[in-house]
Amino acid sequence: MIPYEDLVAAVLKKARSKGATAGDVMIVEGDSFDAQVRLKSIDKLSNAHEKRLGLRLFFGNRSAVCSTSDFSVESLDRLVEDTCYLARCTAEDPHAGLPEPTALVLPDLDLYDDTLHEWKMEDKIDLAVQAESAALGYDARITNSEGAGLSHASRRVVYANTHDVIGSYPVSYVSFSVSPVATVDGSMQRDYWYSAKRKIKELASPESVGRTAAQRTLRRLGARKIATDEVPVIFDPETAAELIGSLSSCVSGYAVYKGASFLAGKLGQPVAASSVTVLDNGLIPSALGSRPFDGEGLPTRKTTVIKKGVLESYLLDSYSARKLGLRSTGNAVRSVGDVPSVSHTNFYLVPGTHSPEEILRSVKRGLYVVETIGFGVNHVTGDYSRGAVGLWIENGELTYPVEEITIAGNLKEIFMDIEMIGNDLELRSSIAAPTIKISKMTVAGH
Repeated sequence: MIPYEDLVAAVLKKARSKGATAGDVMIVEGDSFDAQVRLKSIDKLSNAHEKRLGLRLFFGNRSAVCSTSDFSVESLDRLVEDTCYLARCTAEDPHAGLPEPTALVLPDLDLYDDTLHEWKMEDKIDLAVQAESAALGYDARITNSEGAGLSHASRRVVYANTHDVIGSYPVSYVSFSVSPVATVDGSMQRDYWYSAKRKIKELASPESVGRTAAQRTLRRLGARKIATDEVPVIFDPETAAELIGSLSSCVSGYAVYKGASFLAGKLGQPVAASSVTVLDNGLIPSALGSRPFDGEGLPTRKTTVIKKGVLESYLLDSYSARKLGLRSTGNAVRSVGDVPSVSHTNFYLVPGTHSPEEILRSVKRGLYVVETIGFGVNHVTGDYSRGAVGLWIENGELTYPVEEITIAGNLKEIFMDIEMIGNDLELRSSIAAPTIKISKMTVAGH
C-alpha cells in the first residue's frame, strides 16, 4: 500500500494538473472502542475503524471540499474531478485561501499510547466494573447505578498542502466514568466522576474514581430550596471550567467577526479582574488538547488570551484572521470533509495562590456550585442564567445541599467580579480552571 505521505502528494499533484491554484489534503485513520456496563452486566460494546481523506481545492478565491473513504486510484481520481468542478462553481470569497507558507517543525508532545492495541477486552470491561463496584460499595445509601463506561480512541492524522507543507502525528485518548445513585427517605440523587488521559497508565485508579463519584452523589442528599438572594458564588473546578468555556466561545474569530460575541472590538481593553490570566496552549506534553499542528498545517502555539485582565488575543484560523485583519493563532480545526473552523487547544485559567479551603473560609454566606444545567448563556450580550445544584455556605463551611436554583449575571461583570482564584488547577479536559470565587451573583430560588 502506498504510504500516506506519498498518497497526499500524488492527490495534490493531480489537482494542480487540473488547474487548481492551491489545495490541501487531510487523512485521518483510526480505531475507537466504547463499553457501557451496569450492575456488572454489559449494556453496550462497540468497536469501529475509520479511514477518510478530505480534499480542499482553490481556484483563485473559489473553493470546495470533498471527502472519501475509498482510497483506490479510481476513487481518488473521481474525488479530484468532483472537487475541481465544485470549486469552479462556487462564489468567490476574497478571504478564502491557504495560510501563508510556514515551516512545520513537529515537537514530540507524547500524545500516543502504543499499548492500546494490546489492551485486552476483558481488562477494559473489568476496569469499568471495578469503578462501579467501588461506588456501590462505598456507602449503604448508594443503592443503584446509571452505569459505568469506558472508551478509547487512537488515530493518525496526515496533512499536506500545496505550499509543500506535510506532517503527520499519532494521537490517542482513553477515559472511563461512573454514575451512582443514592437514596434516602425516598429521595434519590445522582452524580458522576471520571478520569480521562492520553495513556492507560496515566488514568486514575477505578477505586478512586468510584469513591469520588459516590462522595459527590452522597453530598447531594437532602437538598433544599432557598430564597432568592445576591451572594458570593464559588465555582468548583468542573463548573469553573464550564464558565471559562463560555469565554472560549466568545474569543473565537468566527464569533468576533460575525458580531456574535460581547468581546468583539475589545482587544487591548480590560475584560476581567486583574488577577485573571487565560492561556490557550497546544504544546503541553500529553495534555488532551495538545497537537503539533492545526487543521491548516500551521504550528500549534501558546497564546495569551487574557493577561492580568486585559484581552490580548482572539483565537483565529487563517480565514477569520483575514476577516479581522489579524494573523492566525494556529487554532484551525477541521473535520475531514469540512472547511476549517476555530477551536481551542488547552484553554485554561492560570491558577492563583489561594487554596480551595481558604476560598471557602472567605465566604460568610453564599453558594458553592457543583453542577450547572441548561444553555442560558448569550454570547452576544454576555447575559448568563443557568440552573444550578450546589452546597450552601454559612460562616465559611459547607452546610447543606441546594437545588432548583438559578444563578444569573452578565459575563462582563462576572469576569470582572472574580475575587479569588484557587491553586488547584488540573488539566482534566481541554478546557480547565481552578476553583474561583465571584464576589456576587444573583441566586434565584423560590
